[in-house]
Amino acid sequence: MKHKILLLIAVGFIVTGSKAQNTKNFQITSTEKNNAIPNTLLDVVDYSSVKNWAVLPENYPASLKDYPVKNPQDSIDVFYVYPTLIVSDKDARWNVSIEDSIQRAKVLNTAVHFQASAWASSGSLYVPFYRQAHLRSYSNLENGGKTALLLAYSDVKAAFEYYLKHYNQGRGIILAGHSQGSTHIAALLHDFFDGKPLQNQLVSAYIPGIGFDKNQFGTVLFMDHPSQIGGFVTWNTFKHKYDKKNYQWYKGKVVINPVTWDTTTIAPRKLHKGFLYSNGKMYKNSFVTHIGNGVIWISTPHFQYRYLTFLMRNYHTGDVNLFWEDIKENSLLRVQNYKAKKKNIYFAKAGNTN
Repeated sequence: MKHKILLLIAVGFIVTGSKAQNTKNFQITSTEKNNAIPNTLLDVVDYSSVKNWAVLPENYPASLKDYPVKNPQDSIDVFYVYPTLIVSDKDARWNVSIEDSIQRAKVLNTAVHFQASAWASSGSLYVPFYRQAHLRSYSNLENGGKTALLLAYSDVKAAFEYYLKHYNQGRGIILAGHSQGSTHIAALLHDFFDGKPLQNQLVSAYIPGIGFDKNQFGTVLFMDHPSQIGGFVTWNTFKHKYDKKNYQWYKGKVVINPVTWDTTTIAPRKLHKGFLYSNGKMYKNSFVTHIGNGVIWISTPHFQYRYLTFLMRNYHTGDVNLFWEDIKENSLLRVQNYKAKKKNIYFAKAGNTN
């Protein structure tokens, strides 16, 4: 598994508009320098404990109650992995403890609130806390980053294994992530779904914020139609004028238009269904969406605080909430098609027994 996740790490780079991470003051152990797996990687987080989950169906946080989320669809689960939240160049840690109160608050009040909520109507939501790798890990793979990302994935993998054994019970699965979360979701796709029986339970995988090849996986295919199931979709959001420094990490990668959910080059503003802003309001028909080479770029959003967007280098942090309502409606469509397919299979089998 080690070589597989390292390949995934190499194809993408987390960009948040922050300056490059300075590594000169960071203490790196000899094992990290040798790319050996430290003893901490052998530790396994106990996911039988509710406290190690940010969200479980029986324990939804207040951050999910601010929006009119419909009752989750029965027979469907959503497993969501949050993006990089430890980004300060003054933070010397390579991984953040899941006991860290500041990190836990960020997960609930930012990631769950503005991202995971987009899928909350599609199924029962599962969000594990994990020992997330610092942003610098992506640009310092050979100097400690590889080890940090492997440690983070070891938690995500352990949480998913626990989820499969104790919670899933054969239900359909939506995998969702962003940025570092998409890195880990992609590794789960390789380890548990690609060419394996569990792919029959995959509704869809939403993995924006990282550059992926069209043939990134073997049997988990890129979906270029809004109603397809069993594959993945991905996109990376930029301003009209590309952030050329960070654009290099996405050039040539596959991308979907997250308004039309196909490869339509341009989606007019009238088709945009809803952008969830930090004030809790939804802004529809907010921008034009264009597909470029490996990215999507959008026009300046039409909403009352649009002047704030002029200060942003790129829209990476908004990959999900910019398309919140679009994601919600598309996810529900794929769930509907997944259920219809399962129903048809059931009746076909029943008919064969008579």
